[in-house]
This record gives sequence, structure tokens and C-alpha cells, in this order.
Amino acid sequence: MQAKAIVADDHPLFRSAMKQAIQGVLGSDIFEAASYQQTIDLLKEHNDVELIFLDLNMPGNDGLTGLTLIRSQFPDVLVAIVSGDESPSMVRKAIDFGACGYIPKSTPLPMIAAAVQQLLDGEQWLPEDLIGQVQKIEGSEEQEFALKLAQLTPHQLKVLQLMADGLLNKQIAYELGVSESTIKQHVSAVLHKLGFNNRTQAGVLFKQMLKVD
Repeated sequence: MQAKAIVADDHPLFRSAMKQAIQGVLGSDIFEAASYQQTIDLLKEHNDVELIFLDLNMPGNDGLTGLTLIRSQFPDVLVAIVSGDESPSMVRKAIDFGACGYIPKSTPLPMIAAAVQQLLDGEQWLPEDLIGQVQKIEGSEEQEFALKLAQLTPHQLKVLQLMADGLLNKQIAYELGVSESTIKQHVSAVLHKLGFNNRTQAGVLFKQMLKVD
């Protein structure tokens, strides 16, 4: 099966190992990114990418923020998280915020190939030894917040991220190249959809929910 994919990780040796593991399943159209911004640039350049392997701790990727922004901006792209963190709570959180799978960095290469095949078949993939523990974590605050975040447009989500970083409306407007009145409208919509009265509450919860330990 030929499918374009991006291996997004800041460690060259790991990228090389991942490419080796998945080439047999995907073919040769596998791009590499060493930072979050490089990942976004590749997605904009190649609009037929189907799958991303996203490292949680890559430069420019603040916790699960990168996952939520990619899922919002490129909804047709599957995102599998690749991480050294194997805690069930982290896996649950990643799935809640839109990951199609979670591949620990300790996963043997042949198993990664099988995981990729499963993801391309439209199924979720989690490490077998973690499935039971992850499924037990139900009804979490993260799940509720993830559902609310999913209601935001890509622009609104970006505004929320910048609000959480402490930027004022004027600064966000400059950053995004739009008018301050447009940002005010986005902020009002974000607060309404998330059910908050003020931007500080929204920003704090956004940071808290999407952080990785």
C-alpha cells in the first residue's frame, strides 16, 4: 500500500529507525521533520499526506497542543503519537484529543509495521499490554474538554493557544495578521463554546489539559 507519511521527531536515529520499520508498509513516500514547524510546512506542501508519527517532546510541540492544532487544521490526516511516556493516563489523554494511535518508543520495529497497517485500515492502535488499563480510564475531564475543543474552528483554536501563552488581543491580531476586532470576535466565540467567563480561565485550563508530565 502506497501512502504518504511524515515521521516527526527531533532525533535523527529514531527517524531513521521509524522509516525502516514502516517503509515496507507505506512505500518510499515518507518525509522527515525535526520540529513542529517543519511538520506543518510539510503538511502545507503535501496535501495528500495520510499519516503523521508525532513525537510529543519535539521542538515547538508543547505537550498535546501540536496534536490538537494538526487535527483541527488538517482533519483528514491521521496522527499517531510516538513517545517514551508509556503511562496509561498519557495514552488515554492522547486518544481523547484525537490521536488515532499511540506507539511507545520501546515498541519493536516489526510491531510498528503491524501498527501502521492497522491505522491505515481505519482502526485504532494501542500497545496490547496497555489497552485494558487505558479503557478503564473513562469519563475524564480531558474527554469533556476535548469534545469542547473539537467545536472550535482552526482559527479559534489558534487564538485560544495564543491566549493561553499570555498574549493580548492586539498581539494575537499582529501574530495572525488580522484586525483586533476579528480577534475579539474569536475570543468571544471561544469562551462561549468552552463555557468560560474569562480568558484567563480558558488559557489556564488549556495549558493544564494539554500538558505532558
